[in-house]
Amino acid sequence: MKSKQEIKANKRIWIMLLLLLIMICVGILGGAAKISLRDFQELILGDSNTAAGRILLYVRLPRVAGAVIAGAGLAVAGAIIQTILNNPLAGPNIIGVNSGAGLAVVLCGLLLPGTYFLLPIAAFMGAFFTVIFVYYLGKKTGSSKITLILAGVAVNSFLGGITDAVYTFSEESLIAGNAFKIGGLNGVNVNILKYAGVFIIMAVTIVLLFHNELEILSLGEETAKTLGLPVSFYRFLFLMLAAALSGAAVSFAGLLGFVGLIVPHIARMLVGEECKYFILASALLGALFLLICDYIARTWFAPYELSVGIILSFVGAPFFVYLLFRSRRRNRNA
Repeated sequence: MKSKQEIKANKRIWIMLLLLLIMICVGILGGAAKISLRDFQELILGDSNTAAGRILLYVRLPRVAGAVIAGAGLAVAGAIIQTILNNPLAGPNIIGVNSGAGLAVVLCGLLLPGTYFLLPIAAFMGAFFTVIFVYYLGKKTGSSKITLILAGVAVNSFLGGITDAVYTFSEESLIAGNAFKIGGLNGVNVNILKYAGVFIIMAVTIVLLFHNELEILSLGEETAKTLGLPVSFYRFLFLMLAAALSGAAVSFAGLLGFVGLIVPHIARMLVGEECKYFILASALLGALFLLICDYIARTWFAPYELSVGIILSFVGAPFFVYLLFRSRRRNRNA
């Protein structure tokens, strides 16, 4: 029999799913060019030769799908990283995971142009080596929460500098590089989206299948070992999944920040700490959050369009400062 907390979490997850579906419809139909339900119906029936049909097929649908996939991937990656590192200040962009993925994508794009299927793989490799390096760097230098964040910030800055240097020596890609560093969903390419989408869907599914093991890891290393969990194996597995999620999102959406930091905190407040609900809520809220931010970026400032990365910075930077002060107060009271 389910507890009251589980019943409440289930209800809230269904509400999140409903809100996500509503926001998907708003994102598809809303924008600078007005699209009606009839236009969408005609596209479904196979008529894509109209102006509205082409906008839906080549602009709106890929963009909305990209927001859903990237938002879910970054949020779940953030939830995993915060759980594994036991650090509420950690996030894919804060500790340099996104920068590692971004550098790998830039190098792959310059050295092997047009190989869309390789970009998520390159991003995964860059993100994975970065998260492993930051984890062990933090462990070797004291393993405190602030030390880990500082190590991540240092790695983030270093990798960002290398990326800037690569763009400096490749002047023809400088404008595209600026857009990539800010992060955005304008001009999402279906060719790369389908590969990244497979990565993210598979990774989220695996995390949900192993939610019990993640739950045990969240209790701490010593407790997990006492309960018979092979800690090293599962820590490696979940960090690899977090790298796959953030890397795949970065491969087509650029260096979007703060989704993986903000959303897990909101999900935890709404459904609690139990990983089964926490991960699912993070995925749904991440998709919803990025959809809303992208809709604001492309409609509130019309006829101009902001990058969604700028909107995320406006929201995320104050939230990060709030977390810093809250963490400091907790340390004082401990």
